[in-house]
Amino acid sequence: MRRFLIILAAGGSAAMLLGAFGFQYLGDMAPCKMCLWQRWPHAAAVVIGLVALALPGAALPLLGALAALTTAGIGIYHTGVERDWWEGPTSCTAGDVSNLTPEQLLEQIMAAPLVRCDDVPWEMLGLSMASWNAVVSIGLAILWIAASRYRR
Repeated sequence: MRRFLIILAAGGSAAMLLGAFGFQYLGDMAPCKMCLWQRWPHAAAVVIGLVALALPGAALPLLGALAALTTAGIGIYHTGVERDWWEGPTSCTAGDVSNLTPEQLLEQIMAAPLVRCDDVPWEMLGLSMASWNAVVSIGLAILWIAASRYRR
């Protein structure tokens, strides 16, 4: 059962990565900086899953849970930026430009990334990709925790 839960959790992260790459390369939707941040913990969870299949104990599944909760946290933060609940990093959001000189504004425009973190390019059932990442990743964290607690 532990093995099945690990495969399900790590496979879920692999599926999330494949979905992200599908949106990027097949759907022609370039990721923003925060979208890329959300991918790294999923990649870590896949690697942790592969190692956890070979080694016993609760430590690796708990690391997998931490990876899933990390990407969920980034997804929640990203959702807040998209919904204007709080400001995101100035490197990928519009920010306040009211106090900038024309030269500073031009410099900010020229340095801005092509994809802003506060835009929602796609949503389903009222949730953006970042929101879905958070929801699914919390579920994956639950699977990882269950795997860590499983005893034969």
